[in-house]
Amino acid sequence: MKKVILIVLALSFSAVGAQTKKKPKKKAKAKTTAAAKPIVEAAPIIEAPVEYQPVVDDTPITSMSILNAKSPESFRKYRDLNLIKQGDSMVSNKIIPLSYGFINDKDILKSMVVWEIIDMNDKINQPYYHNEDGLVSKNKSLYQLLFDAINDGRIKEVYDDELFMTRLNPEAIQARIKNEVMSNAGIDRINEVGKLSAEEMKEFTNVYETKTENVKVLKIKGMWYIDRRDSQMKYRLLGIAAMGQDPSLMGQFGPDGQPLAGKDELIDLFWVYYPDTREVLANAVVFNSKNLASDITFDDLLNARRFSSIIYKSDNGLGNGVIKDYIPNDADEQLEESERIKAQIMQMESDMWNY
Repeated sequence: MKKVILIVLALSFSAVGAQTKKKPKKKAKAKTTAAAKPIVEAAPIIEAPVEYQPVVDDTPITSMSILNAKSPESFRKYRDLNLIKQGDSMVSNKIIPLSYGFINDKDILKSMVVWEIIDMNDKINQPYYHNEDGLVSKNKSLYQLLFDAINDGRIKEVYDDELFMTRLNPEAIQARIKNEVMSNAGIDRINEVGKLSAEEMKEFTNVYETKTENVKVLKIKGMWYIDRRDSQMKYRLLGIAAMGQDPSLMGQFGPDGQPLAGKDELIDLFWVYYPDTREVLANAVVFNSKNLASDITFDDLLNARRFSSIIYKSDNGLGNGVIKDYIPNDADEQLEESERIKAQIMQMESDMWNY
């Protein structure tokens, strides 16, 4: 019996020993498997950033008031096009000014051409100088309105002088109102390295430009005449000029260190023939401090002569007379001469009833 027990114990110990010997083999097999096929982690996928493109509401407007607009973009777009939606169709909201009537030479009983200065520092002339935000109201200064219309081709009759002899293109006007001057530091840099990069050119270049806030004086040329058919004194505007500082003299100093350009020294930037500007001015609403919803246009104001002006030159058939030329160095006498010419114009109408 003891032998049987010893045999059973021996067999059990041999079985346990065999299992313990097999376990290291399994571990070694696992190691070789891991070494043969190493685990490689996948690289993270980086998506390219997508540019944000907002959806623009391009719905046609049904009213010219910002109060009824669905988006500022669509309001500006269709307001600039002068289009408005009525029902299922788009209708033009553009204003066509009433054309001037034909005047026969024989019907002009008497006439006088005068040149006047409009100083926008005067309170009554502020609407010609005012600029708005462009959204609630689209008011622009008269100079900015003319300048933009010249650049986009809506006004073509642009000249260099008051006699409308030499035409000006937009490039010539840009050269007249803008001047680029290399600074002393830029000149020293050129002498040092020989050539400047684009960034350095921009850094060392001073740009002088006559902007809308610098144009505070306008010139107008018009004719007073007596129409025989209506027995009435009338006025017809012929041209408008904007006056500003000469950019070619800005930033320039004389030998005494004083600037060459003074704030009071102004030049004619351009002359426009008024009949060619009427369509643009008739669609430009003037700023009204008492009522922002006013629909008075520049064409209405200029034809009604709603401005304060000083006559500086007249032509009564005997030649052009510039007041400062024959009354020099006396501002009071020049103003009195301007008032005398105005009285002479009014006397023309009074004399009409004596014929």
